[in-house]
Order: sequence, then C-alpha cells, then structure tokens
Amino acid sequence: MSVLKSWTGGAIVLLALAGGLRAEVTVSQSNDPSEVAEQGLMSVLWQERSAMSAIDKRRVTALTMAPAHSKTVARKGALPGVLSASWLAQQPKASGGKQFECLSKALYFEARGEGVKGQQAVAEVILNRVDDPRFPGSICGVVHQSNSRGCQFSWYCDGRADAVHNSSAFARVGKVARAMIDGAPRSLTDGATYFHTRNSYPRWSRVFDKTAAIGHHLFYADPIRTASN
Repeated sequence: MSVLKSWTGGAIVLLALAGGLRAEVTVSQSNDPSEVAEQGLMSVLWQERSAMSAIDKRRVTALTMAPAHSKTVARKGALPGVLSASWLAQQPKASGGKQFECLSKALYFEARGEGVKGQQAVAEVILNRVDDPRFPGSICGVVHQSNSRGCQFSWYCDGRADAVHNSSAFARVGKVARAMIDGAPRSLTDGATYFHTRNSYPRWSRVFDKTAAIGHHLFYADPIRTASN
C-alpha cells in the first residue's frame, strides 16, 4: 500500500508541473484486491509517463538542478542582470581557481572579439551545460569535453598552443567569468546549451530551438518535447 501511495504522490507532482494534465482512472470491479491494486498502479504509471513527456526539459532542469555558483559569493545582490563595459570597468582584477581559469580561457578564445553581452551569453551556455546532467558537471569538464569526432569547443583541440597574447582582453573576459561564476543572472539565452557563429550552418541548428542572437553568435536549446512527440 505504501508503494502505491508513493507512486501516486510522484504522479501528482508531475501532473502539476505539466500544467494540469489529467487522465480518467477506471477502477476495476473485480473482487480480487490484488487485481484492483495492479490496475490502479498501471494507471498511475501511465499518468506519470504522460505528464513527464509533456514537461519542457529545460523547466525540469531548472527545478531540479542547483546552479553552478561560487560558494564564496558575498556580493551576489550587487551583480547586474546584464553585464556592461561600464560595470566591468569598476570591478577589480578578477582571479580564481581552476574553474575560473577554464571559463576565462573559453571566453577568451570563443568570444574575446564580442561585446560584454556576447561574452556573457557564451558564459551562460557553458554554465547551463554544467547544470545539465547530459554534460560534465564542472566548468573545466564542459570546456574540455571531446569525443572521437573532436572537441565541443574547437579551440581546445585545434592543434595550436592555447596562449593568451592579448592581456587586456583576457583581463576583461576574466571579469565576466568571475561575475558569472559568482551568480550573475543567466538572463540572455533562455537556457541555451549550444551556439554557433553566424557564418556557419551546422545541421543540428535546423531542429534545435533558437533562443537568442547576440553579436556574432546564435544560441540554441533542445527542442521542447511534448506528449505527442
């Protein structure tokens, strides 16, 4: 009986997340209590499956995954929703550990020619991937991720030395990295986990949801899945 109640409770939560998805439950008139319980459980499982398939995966991630923020945030309330050059100019030189260095290098090689808004957007994608269970669970893991087809971020395995030649640009993207790790809102890309430059046309972009166009990049999230997909 307790197992049935547990499944029922889980189904109710999922039904609420799906925006009120409902299904009628027909109770068997059999005198066999085990048969009634079995049919009731199958009905609950069907409702749960239907409800789960109707929920936007980005919403599930936002509800269940903790953001990848720094544990040493003391001034999170002072961070703007959208970073700006004037705000960055008032910030001290940024510093941090390994994860900070990985994000700073990713922004330098992927977006140093962008405005601050474009750099923030790229940082959002990397941090959104950290929060997504399909990707590695750390900034460095996301930035360095690769497979037999190559790297997720091409600069990391393009055969060239990852040397920083523009120290002022690196200092600027470091401030962006620091602010994003410290909890600046991810307010630009609507949960995007992919991006590409405007002059490239990857095949996957045809089926993903475009969420933003900022600077030289277009940003995408997984298509929203519904019960009819």
